Amino acid sequence: MDTVPFSCTRARHRVVEVNGLPLHLLEWGSSGSPGLCFLHGGSAHAHWFDAVAPAFADRFHVVSLDQRGHGESAWPAAPAYATEDFAGDLERVLDALGWREAVIAGHSMGGHNAMAFAAWQPARVRALVIVDSRPALPADRLHVMHARGHRPTRRHASRADGVARFRLLPRDTVADPALLAHMAEVGLAEREGGWVFRFDPQCNGARRPVDAWPLLGRIEAPTLIVRAELSPVLPRDMAERLRAAIPWSSLVEIPGAYHHVTLDRPELVTAALDDFLRGLGAPLPRESQRTPIASGKASMAESSDSGAA
Repeated sequence: MDTVPFSCTRARHRVVEVNGLPLHLLEWGSSGSPGLCFLHGGSAHAHWFDAVAPAFADRFHVVSLDQRGHGESAWPAAPAYATEDFAGDLERVLDALGWREAVIAGHSMGGHNAMAFAAWQPARVRALVIVDSRPALPADRLHVMHARGHRPTRRHASRADGVARFRLLPRDTVADPALLAHMAEVGLAEREGGWVFRFDPQCNGARRPVDAWPLLGRIEAPTLIVRAELSPVLPRDMAERLRAAIPWSSLVEIPGAYHHVTLDRPELVTAALDDFLRGLGAPLPRESQRTPIASGKASMAESSDSGAA
């Protein structure tokens, strides 16, 4: 499988007008293939999946979306960063791509948006992948996020200076330094005499995430939950609770990875996703005939032969 870190050089760049906002996406594969859409986390961008997404271009029409206020997508004139806003955009993106349904895979904020969308629009989601994401944010964490969004924007004197000062949040990572430098480089833009990272500060300052716990039982799609072993964002007990709350779900844990698991262990994320997608097989039977997917926690160290993170 193709896991070249900078495979975005082969991606097509596309902009779609969605709810009055031009949204940018990276695109691989053929438009006649089944849809697979990746959603990045907060303050990130579409390139967060550069080492994962292109591996599926031989059998999917793959896109990685810059969600509103992030990457090369537009910022709403009045801050609008509720889960409903992101989900509404996703519905319109699927429409613009001509997808009746798609596999939706999201990391962190993107995973939260994906699980809410799958509950609100079950007919549009062929399968769901939740990557180190929790259904709800505690009030104290949301307060810290809001405060971060109101800090002055940090401008860097040069692109090189911005790359040198780039840090993940949470900071812990075992990612290849070259991949991290790539994330920084493509995430910078020159504005008002300095270099800034490509996201609207109000993505944090005005974020309004729903509590998705009550929604999880409405998810009809087969679901893969990917947990990073060393992540503080999705503790193991919460991951098990998440698995139990979604009717047709399974859980894998990526060893040796922190929260930014698509950067830390892209090859293992790719293998887990590949194994899951190959196991989908024929379309699901009608609701009354469905049987839950076998669940439980599996380490990729135990199933590394399942695919090509």
